[in-house]
Amino acid sequence: MPILSEQPLLYFNLYPPIGDCDWRYTFATAQVRAMEDRMLAAQFFSELANAKDINEAAEMLAGTEYAISSRITDEDIEQMLCQKRTETRVFFEQLVIDDKIIQLFRAKIDFANLRLAVRRFVLKRPLGSDYCWEGNVLPEKFEQIFEQENSSGLPEYFQQGIEAGIVGYYKNKNVRDIDLEIDKVEADWLLKLAGGIGSIFLQELLRMQTDLINIRTMMRMKFTGLLNTDVFLRGGYIEKSRLVQCSDIGYEALAQHFYATPYYHFIEVGVNYLEKEDSFLKFEAVCDEHLLGFLKTTRYITAGVQPIIAHLLLKEHEIRMVRTVLACKRANIEPKVILDRIVV
Repeated sequence: MPILSEQPLLYFNLYPPIGDCDWRYTFATAQVRAMEDRMLAAQFFSELANAKDINEAAEMLAGTEYAISSRITDEDIEQMLCQKRTETRVFFEQLVIDDKIIQLFRAKIDFANLRLAVRRFVLKRPLGSDYCWEGNVLPEKFEQIFEQENSSGLPEYFQQGIEAGIVGYYKNKNVRDIDLEIDKVEADWLLKLAGGIGSIFLQELLRMQTDLINIRTMMRMKFTGLLNTDVFLRGGYIEKSRLVQCSDIGYEALAQHFYATPYYHFIEVGVNYLEKEDSFLKFEAVCDEHLLGFLKTTRYITAGVQPIIAHLLLKEHEIRMVRTVLACKRANIEPKVILDRIVV
């Protein structure tokens, strides 16, 4: 009975609602629609994964925006992909009218930078400069912030993230705890920011992402046999008690444990693959597929910020998949293994 009393109300079967149209975004939505035809199709990725080597993959990419030379280095590839990601984010910010939405997505970058900076700080290593410069807080301020222990004037979520990460580390002197504590601050703050914006789509997107993170965490803890009930994030639809109880049931009953949730269908696929292959490849892929499916429902919106946000996330996912395939080709990974992981 604790599951029933704790479970948030689920008022959808597979994907939550995405909100209403916003006619201020009529032209911006049309621009995004025009960009959709330029994105790489699933069939192309299948052929790319089946390329015999990195040279053939480079030839296939020659006619796309990801054109590379067969002699290009890994560093050059990463630089090219980072540039594509930056261009995507700049395009996104040019289309978005609401500054608070831009601030929210920049905050996600702030948290990513913060994890790296806090890890280096507690380990007494140079803070460095290899951060993403597209957040709300410029990385050039990091050295001053940590050396002078003065975070005044920074966003509240940033200050809380620093404190949570440092305190989390010194509890057990475990670097992994830095990420766990900052993750919690991030999940809480992003959902709070989305609530302030009043965007149904953003709130549902963040809740779904929280659920997917928690399910991934639960699966990995179950696989390793290490249970830590304090690692689950707040704000999702799947209640903590359901996730904790998964440690006491077998893999054969795991999917049924989520039967009344939107995640039953892909948990079943991921668990079957894990038992058969002893790998999380397919589980990661089906988690991505579920999220992408929700983003693609924005295609039914005539005008609104929803398709703009979806385009940003879909494009970033495409960039990650290109990186994954090229890295696998460099390492001579079999096409079947690549296909088990990629999804578009």
